[in-house]
Amino acid sequence: MAAPLELSCWGGGWGLPSVHSESLVVMAYAKFSGAPLKVSVVDNTWRGSRGDVPILTTEDNIVSQPAKILNFLRKQKYNADYELSAKQGADTLAYIALLEEKLLPAVLHTFWVESDNYFTVTKPWFASRIPFPLSLILPGRMSKGALNRIILTRGEPPLYHLREVEAQIYRDAKECLNLLSNRLGTSQFFFGDSPSTLDAYVFGFLAPLYKVRFPKVQLQEHLKQLSNLCRFCDDILNSYFRLSVGGISPAGQEMVDANLQKLTQLVNKESNLIEKMDDNLRQSPQLPPRKLPTLKLTPAEEESNSLQRLSP
Repeated sequence: MAAPLELSCWGGGWGLPSVHSESLVVMAYAKFSGAPLKVSVVDNTWRGSRGDVPILTTEDNIVSQPAKILNFLRKQKYNADYELSAKQGADTLAYIALLEEKLLPAVLHTFWVESDNYFTVTKPWFASRIPFPLSLILPGRMSKGALNRIILTRGEPPLYHLREVEAQIYRDAKECLNLLSNRLGTSQFFFGDSPSTLDAYVFGFLAPLYKVRFPKVQLQEHLKQLSNLCRFCDDILNSYFRLSVGGISPAGQEMVDANLQKLTQLVNKESNLIEKMDDNLRQSPQLPPRKLPTLKLTPAEEESNSLQRLSP
């Protein structure tokens, strides 16, 4: 009997089994290859410290990073690329390199660096699934990690140059989407009638960008103009992920997510308001001694503000 395979990954929302691209890549490949994964969704009971999912755990191994996990699954005879020719295998590697160089920086920027998207969608969603007090610290660290990854991928010098290359990041991403659309054409998958590694990567990168509701939608709008890529994502969701990991239909999950998003946005705005008021009091010039109005906070709010000021 094969050793049990357990995948720890971020959970779903907006009709997706996961909103995390790298988790989606592994989940899709497992579906395509028939790997019997037991999915363990990261939620508010999680006790990890860095958020370095997805992680595949077996009786003898712990494997992280999508490429390493997929290689491990292939060694276990779960291979979605059996029918590919040598040329198609080489094309797969070339397209994955293209995705990571041209599309990944813009996806990371959309989720983690664009301030409106980060504060109204990304931060509240991830914070709601991370235990307190890490929920006050870890999203910020993940945002910094994404920013560093963008810089590393783009090969640019210090962080203050990021704004200068943002326009180029999105131009490259749109060009990459156009190339993917032209390559897919009217086919169901990139190499015929059966999905492969490339399909898993494209789906993992595109599906969150396609489905998550952002206030700033520059790249999302361009993707939605490429109807065959949208159809590609919808077909995989309908064929392989008809029910989410939690057993909720995409329509029902979207309603849950909408309510959760409203709640987390409200909490996030209140937290930011309290932090700004506190910063204004600390930065105001020294005045003759007089009693300042006291802002009454609950013990939980006082602890939250203290942790936010101490966080890097």
